[in-house]
Amino acid sequence: MLTPSSLYPGARVALVAPASAVPEERLQPSIDAVKAFNLEPVVFPSCYYVNRHGYFAADDAQRAKDIQDAFADTDIQGVVCIRGGYGANRLLPLLNLRDIARHPKFFAGYSDVTALHIAFNQCCRFVTYHTPMPSTEWYQGLDKYTATYLRRALFGALTGPMPLLPGAETLSPGMARGVLCGGNLSLVRDSLGTPWEINTRGKILFLEDIDEKTYRIDGMLTQLRNAGKFDDCAGILLGAWTNCVPEHPERTLTLEEILREVVLPAGKPVLSALPAGHVLPTLSLPMGAVVAMDAEAKTLEVCV
Repeated sequence: MLTPSSLYPGARVALVAPASAVPEERLQPSIDAVKAFNLEPVVFPSCYYVNRHGYFAADDAQRAKDIQDAFADTDIQGVVCIRGGYGANRLLPLLNLRDIARHPKFFAGYSDVTALHIAFNQCCRFVTYHTPMPSTEWYQGLDKYTATYLRRALFGALTGPMPLLPGAETLSPGMARGVLCGGNLSLVRDSLGTPWEINTRGKILFLEDIDEKTYRIDGMLTQLRNAGKFDDCAGILLGAWTNCVPEHPERTLTLEEILREVVLPAGKPVLSALPAGHVLPTLSLPMGAVVAMDAEAKTLEVCV
């Protein structure tokens, strides 16, 4: 797995919107937030609200073209997704992944961007970065923990121990080492049965989600279990389940009960409640890089 060159002060980074539209009032603050990291933002058409297509930032062809052009442009050193939302998986059949693989670059985003992380990791064979995004987190100002890990991701220092915040929980003890894969549970589940289906064999699987009822979490985890993804993986990291609440609290399983019944029977080390996903403070994570986890000691390390 190739790790693309890291960014540097003054590097030109493409801002693209592969999913939902960026609210007009957030674009300039997002640009300013990127500049605050001493990077030079290059705003692609999908970022402009005038180009929106329904609930998408632009039509599929334009959003795919922005990504393709950003990787092909030799004057651009990195590609940053300005926001997530919905729609990135619609772009996969339109992308020339062979061309993107020939021009590997720093690539960052999370949430709906999970679809692109999986494709770039598995088909293009380069490391990408699960990070906060300019129009959803950066523009508001970042806490010290989040900003530290984002800066490490941007500038090539996301290696070694990754100190976790208090609250990380051991659901199943054990140690594991492998390539980090996964991301947003909904998008990971949506990959099943497609040419871009997630491959978890021997890997560390990371999952998180937002705004899902617990019975939906149950259904998506069950589908991954039934597809053998928990049996295949070496270990499991669970991030934030933001606003994932029961539909009927008086007659439902808790999220912890669901995890214990659906995920734990695979017998893999499971470390839960990582500060990662739709939450602040949050870690930045190198998708496709080799990581080591110790669920009992509650440690995570990015291996060189």
